Amino acid sequence: MVQMKDIVNQLQLDVYSGEEFLDRTVESSEISRPGLELTGYFNYYPADRIQMLGKKEITFAEKMTAIEKDIIFKKLSAKTVPCFVVARGLKVPEELVEITQKKGIPIITSTISTSRLSGIISNFLESQLAERVSIHGVLVEVYGLGVLIQGSSGIGKSETGLELIKKGHRLIADDRVDIYRQDERSVVGEAPKILEHLMEIRGVGIIDIMNLFGASSVRNRSQIQLVVNLQDWKTDNTYDRLGSATESISLANVPVPRITIPVSTGRNVATIIEVAAMNFRAKTMGYDATKKFEDNLAQLIEENSSGNGE
Repeated sequence: MVQMKDIVNQLQLDVYSGEEFLDRTVESSEISRPGLELTGYFNYYPADRIQMLGKKEITFAEKMTAIEKDIIFKKLSAKTVPCFVVARGLKVPEELVEITQKKGIPIITSTISTSRLSGIISNFLESQLAERVSIHGVLVEVYGLGVLIQGSSGIGKSETGLELIKKGHRLIADDRVDIYRQDERSVVGEAPKILEHLMEIRGVGIIDIMNLFGASSVRNRSQIQLVVNLQDWKTDNTYDRLGSATESISLANVPVPRITIPVSTGRNVATIIEVAAMNFRAKTMGYDATKKFEDNLAQLIEENSSGNGE
């Protein structure tokens, strides 16, 4: 559940009345716009949701009589309502303020348009209410791309992450990453509160990345767009040399592309991950170096065949 004070602070909204009631909580990310309820239809009133009042609702309420407002606003101010939100900087009805003060319900206001404000609050609630799953790995932002580095213990995940930070990239989480599904196609990772901005380097101990490298070296959360699996180099293993093999891993029931990088003495893994991130972004933009190589190869074969035929 999320408290109203967290919504106000994180989204920088204004409290019109009932600041002492901001400890009320909400458990649903859906926003209700009580249009039908203002007409008196309460059969399916979702009283457990945040109630959003926009231009249509406020304009309709202004045409109601004092008695109608008293009846409707009392019904709207059910015991389970987390809060009322009035958008677009519209004037809050005095009758609603009076009733909500008695019922212990806060009223929050904003100058943002109703639809946009509804989306902002809903997205924030979805991220806060989403079920978290903890996985091992180091999550860094490389050229704006969320890259999750995984591998067996002691293979050098944190050391690789530290090298990337020295190169100007950003840390999201080290060792333990809390992930949640943002929607059907994207998964987000963040650090647990106790490990936020911290990193463990064997032989050195716990270091504070934000303190050592500055605020630009960390980020609170990031979408995970690529997983890099570090693996000990073994001569009898077969590794992808052309980049044509497609592999993915399921994170919070969302498939995420994964590549495997063999680790051995002399390989600069941080630089390889940088190139892998750039190559992945190029592929998403429609440029595939593997396809270009295959086209060049096909053209060479065709030219050689033509030459032999002559």
